[in-house]
Amino acid sequence: MTAETAAVLPALVAVLAAALWLVQVVGAQLECVDAARAAARAAARGEPLADVEHRARAATRPDALIAVDRATDLTHVRITVHVRPAWGLPLPPATVNANAIAATEP
Repeated sequence: MTAETAAVLPALVAVLAAALWLVQVVGAQLECVDAARAAARAAARGEPLADVEHRARAATRPDALIAVDRATDLTHVRITVHVRPAWGLPLPPATVNANAIAATEP
């Protein structure tokens, strides 16, 4: 029984680590979606773009890439975040994107 446990334990740790990273990526995705929606609504209302980017950055991570494009008919916000696992720094980051579009108010 001890030998089997010793053989399976590294695999269980790897599966747990992968599951925790997946939870971290999904959490970042939800943050980005919420921040993009809020930023698109604010930009569509005519708020200054600096305030819109500040609001989006406050709702996501500090290293988020935020792009706001306000046209006469539509306002588009795109937020990109690179998520690295806290336990595996040499691993490549997962890229999370969120887009939101709102009708620009006159």
